Amino acid sequence: MTVVNLKSFQNLVLLQNLYRLKHLGFEYIDHFDINEKKSYEKARTLDELISNIRSCYLCDLSKSRSQSMYGFGNPNASLFMLDYVVSESQDTANNYFTGRSGETLKKMIENVLQIDHNSIYMTHAIKCKPLHTNKPSESEWNSCKHYLFSQLEFIKPKVIVTLGEDAYAHLTGDTNNFENVRGHVIDFKGYKLIPIYHPQYLLRNPESKKITLNDLNTIKSCL
Repeated sequence: MTVVNLKSFQNLVLLQNLYRLKHLGFEYIDHFDINEKKSYEKARTLDELISNIRSCYLCDLSKSRSQSMYGFGNPNASLFMLDYVVSESQDTANNYFTGRSGETLKKMIENVLQIDHNSIYMTHAIKCKPLHTNKPSESEWNSCKHYLFSQLEFIKPKVIVTLGEDAYAHLTGDTNNFENVRGHVIDFKGYKLIPIYHPQYLLRNPESKKITLNDLNTIKSCL
């Protein structure tokens, strides 16, 4: 088993080096040695994981981003919020609370949950802005998902809140009707998982704000 895991991580490092060179404009290279500074090993700390995310070139999204957005907030947070993908404004500003959607989310956290938005931990399922505003491909998610699950292992939150259908589906693999789970407290790998509408959805559908207020009160009762 150890040999299989080692090869898997070595393959990730090989891909990372190849994408980095491609990003720099190389079309052909001779044989090279993989950097063996234990970079093939699973991150042993959250800081090491953050460093890996910052320098990630595992997929073509590394071409479209200004930076990888590894996560925001308190590494000892009880509340872990998961968005699906980095928006254009988030990527440009390197900020998780941008535009009307970001302001709406901040108000949800501080006015309803009554906690400082800096005390939560927030991240994206996919850490980079998509190419040309396209939805990320399944292969891009497959390149990124080990970062998310490692973050959960390090932070060990009490409650996970997924923002919108895509974040919930990618975290859990459940592609059934989102309305059947929205607002429910779900046991997910020992965590309390509560899916809610995305703030952007609420801006387009203000009549759903009352529903989300009830969902936020459910979250508050679980913290």
